[in-house]
Amino acid sequence: MEFEKIADILKALADPTRLKILSLLRIRDCCVCELVPIFNISQPAISKHVSRLKTAELVHETRKGQWVFYSINEKRLEEIGYALSHLPDLSEELRKLEQQGLTVTCE
Repeated sequence: MEFEKIADILKALADPTRLKILSLLRIRDCCVCELVPIFNISQPAISKHVSRLKTAELVHETRKGQWVFYSINEKRLEEIGYALSHLPDLSEELRKLEQQGLTVTCE
């Protein structure tokens, strides 16, 4: 996974409300209308948070009549965990810095 994609997903996760929404969705699928009283914020605000999670592909959307239910995308969470634990080796960048005499030694 590219650095930009990882960073985008981490930005989506960098909000306490969105993390709490994901935590609730680990228990069961929820509709936005169920999340409003839990967070005590407006429906548009909850919808915006859920939309950000959806854009990052962290949640799935399922329509049931007029209702939209959200579920957690476990596969995506596994992918981001894997990507973070397998970041590319950039030691060559540090070696180049050292060759250019641009490393700093704090003493």
